[in-house]
Parts: sequence; structure tokens; C-alpha cells
Amino acid sequence: MLPIVLAALSAAVWGSADFAGGKAAQTSRTLAVTVLSQIAGLPVLAACVVLLGGGTPGIGTLTAGGVAGLAGFVGIMLLYRGLSQGAMAIFAPVSAVTTALVPVGVGLVLDRTPSALALIGVACAVAGIGLVSLARGAARAATPRIIALALASGVCFGIFFALLGKTGPQAGLWPLVGVRVVSLAAGFAALAVTRTWPRLDPVGRRWALLAGPLDVLANALYLLAALRGPLAVVGPIGALYPVSTVLLAITVDRERVGPAQLAGLGLAATALVLAAS
Repeated sequence: MLPIVLAALSAAVWGSADFAGGKAAQTSRTLAVTVLSQIAGLPVLAACVVLLGGGTPGIGTLTAGGVAGLAGFVGIMLLYRGLSQGAMAIFAPVSAVTTALVPVGVGLVLDRTPSALALIGVACAVAGIGLVSLARGAARAATPRIIALALASGVCFGIFFALLGKTGPQAGLWPLVGVRVVSLAAGFAALAVTRTWPRLDPVGRRWALLAGPLDVLANALYLLAALRGPLAVVGPIGALYPVSTVLLAITVDRERVGPAQLAGLGLAATALVLAAS
């Protein structure tokens, strides 16, 4: 039960971080938002490691975290690139569902098989993620390029989930240090290559300063869940982050949702009940 609760909390916090980051990107350059938010999360990361870090980190632990961080950073860049092509209604659900399926596959291969009810919950979670991520309105044709970008983005995020989930209980939260070091290095390298100055307007800065700590907290909650529960179940529950993003869009921005998204919210709730049984 505890791993499911932690994974669900991580999804809720991740979705909130995505919402804040999206609000920041509405008024500022995406790369600058990404880098500033990651810097803003460093104090929260330090607190998490001090309180729950575990033993002395090994090279393997930090390396796994670093690879996960690189995969996550590449996934974000691919995500933004794909969404900028104007095919959000196709791109978002393909990327989100792929994200959920990667840790499911890794978990089923490497871990014990979860119960039948838990697997049904996983299926509901994957379906719910796809439905919740559907954008309202017409999208451009789903070109092979768009599908390839969506799949690549989802695979990168899925690798991030799977690597963090398989670092082992002895690693504690130290893998998150590797995640942040590598993702920040990649971000600064991207700023240098693109000659982008990480300057945000006041509104974008406030949202970015909120997104960063939330992202780190979500990472910590997910890692704690993955250390205690099967990856094939915890991964898809953690990947339910689009649900909280949509709920915030409804409550804060007064956005309207379609029948498909409402069905997705219902499936997400069903997934949590079944996975915890």
C-alpha cells in the first residue's frame, strides 16, 4: 500500500511541477525555464539527501542517476520539440503512454509478477494516461516524424523511471544527485550552444522557482516508492502525472475538458484502487 501512495503522491507533485513549468514557459524561453527550475531545486535536493540519503554513494549509484538525468533531459527537449510542431493531440498521449510502458516491461522482466488485480490496475493507468493527455481540438496529421519524436520522448522518460526504480535500496536518494548534476550540465551546455541567456520575466521566474523544488520532491517520492514496490506497478502509477496537470488546468486556468479526459480521470482513480489491492 505505501509504495502506491508514494507513487501517487509523486505523480501529483510531478504534474504540479509540469503545470508550473508550463506557466513559466508561456512568458519565457523554455530552455531558460528548464535550467533555472533545476537550479531552484538544489536546496530541496540537499535536504532530501541529508534526511534520507542512505549510506555512502558508490560510483554505480551516481552513474545510474547520471544516465537517468541525461535521459530525462533529452526527453524534455524532445517533448518540447514535438509539442512545438502543433500536433499535441497526437504527441502527448503517445509520449505519455510510452513513458508508462517502459518501466512496466522492465519490471515484468526483472521483478516478480504482480497480482492480477495490480496488473489490471496498471492497464487502467496506461489507458488513463493516454486519455487524460489527449488535447482538445484538431491536430495536424500524425506524420512519421511526430510519432518518432513522441516515441523517443516517451522512451527517454521511461528509461528515467526504470533506472531510478532499479538503483537498489542501499542507494537511498543519492541517485538524485547524479540526476541533477548531469541534467544541469546538459542544460548549461545547451545554453552555451544556443547562446541563450537564462533570463526570465518576473512571472516566469516565480513559476520556475516553484517548478524546480516540486520536481525534486516528486523525484524523491517516486524513488522511495520504487525502492519499496514492484517497478511494473509503481512506474505506471508515477506516470499518472498528467492527471494533476489537467486538474490544475481546470481549477486554476478554468480550462474545459472533453469526455475522453474525464474518462481518463476515472480510469486513473480505478488504477489506484486496483494497484493498492
